[in-house]
Parts: sequence; C-alpha cells; structure tokens
Amino acid sequence: MSRVLATTPVVGPKALPEGLDPERLPRHIAVIMDGNGRWAKSRSLPRVMGHREGVEALKRMLRLCSDWGVGALTAYAFSTENWNRPGEEVSFLMTLFERVLARELEALDREQVRIRFLGDLSPLPPGLQQLIADATARTAANTGIHFNVCTNYGSRAELVRAARSLAERAARGELDPSAIDEALLSAELHTAGELDPDLLIRTSGEQRISNFLLWQLAYAELHITDVLWPDFDQEALVAALLDYQGRQRRFGGVTSLP
Repeated sequence: MSRVLATTPVVGPKALPEGLDPERLPRHIAVIMDGNGRWAKSRSLPRVMGHREGVEALKRMLRLCSDWGVGALTAYAFSTENWNRPGEEVSFLMTLFERVLARELEALDREQVRIRFLGDLSPLPPGLQQLIADATARTAANTGIHFNVCTNYGSRAELVRAARSLAERAARGELDPSAIDEALLSAELHTAGELDPDLLIRTSGEQRISNFLLWQLAYAELHITDVLWPDFDQEALVAALLDYQGRQRRFGGVTSLP
C-alpha cells in the first residue's frame, strides 16, 4: 500500500461491517502497537522488517477508522524508553518516520486528515523535526479524522511538564493555585483540545499501559488482543469494536452510558 487512504475523498462514514452499531462507535481510539519484533522473529526476519510491516498495519487502521467515522486515532509510535533500544534500531526507526511522513503527507492532506505529533520532539533528528512541523501546519485546518502520533512520548514526563507549567504560572502570580482543576491540567497536556480516548487497544497480549496517556485513559475501555501488531487487520479491529460495544460504560455511576 503506497497511500494511507483511498484516492476519492470520503464524504461520510462508509458502511460498517455487520454487527457494529454506528451510534456506539468510540469517538477516539488509542493504540499501543506491540509485537513488531516478535512478528519478525517468528519469520526469521530482522526486527526492522517488523517495524516496516507495522507501518502498513497503522495505515490500514487509519483508513478503517476514517472510513467508519471514528473521530480520532492516537498511536504510540515511540516512547521515551525506546531510546534504550540498540542504536541501529533507533536510527532505523527515525529514518522510517521521515520516509513514511514524507511519502504519505500529500495523501493525508488530500483526505483531510489532521495530524499532530505528541511528545518531546526536541531530541529528534532536525530533518524529522522539520517534516513534523510542516505536516502539522499543513493539516491543521483539515476536517477529517484526528491522527495523533505519540513520538518520544512518556505520560509521566507529560504530567510533570504540565505540573511545572502550572506552578510557574502560579509563581508569576498569573494563576491562583486554588483555581487549578482537571480542566486546567488537561489544557497543559500534549493532547489539549482532544477528547479523551474511549477505547485503548493493545496488541501482542501484553497487559500493561506502559506509560501511555495515564491521565487521558482514566475511563477508557481496554481491549487486549494476542494479535501481533503487523497482523492487525480489519477483522481484529472489528473484534475490538464489538468488544467495546458490549461493555457497560457507567463512569462511576449506575446507568450505562454510550
């Protein structure tokens, strides 16, 4: 697949697979894309091949979410801990990010995808930083699916950054500490302006949140699948959505909410 989405712009949600309720789709899906290395190892391939196939899986998921009317997709692409991987693997991932973004940006823009990169982008290679800035500016006014790519992202660091910002504002006399509430803290996060995820999908059977969106996932439904990320396809996404639609979402109350 050389393009993220179809050539013809999508006017509205396409027909959903049988069994899915269009009125009960998650507005925002977050995904921890796990299992690229194991996928490659099981096929006696280099780990980098797993990452390449993982990009194809993300493109499939973005297309499906856009086609079916999901409002936002947030993907955990590179964590602050991923710098601890072998240097050649990190270098490959940075190059892969650059190549994919440069190749796909025109199609993303044409399909009205709004893309943002969430995290501390300052340690990234300068060329990648420039591509990210260009992609963010170019798609900022787009009206389609919100595609958030968490890059050099760690949720604890994000929360510390937000707390420090609020503390600095209070120290300058711009903010009464007693006025700090959830809304003010949320506004300091990388995800400011985005609805919290309704559904978190984690692949490869791992049952951890792994320092991902700790604040934002407070009331998300969790779907854990044994499918390795490069194999995540329409069938796997439908299974996750059916699982989600079978949940009773009460948010601490008694009455189930959509």
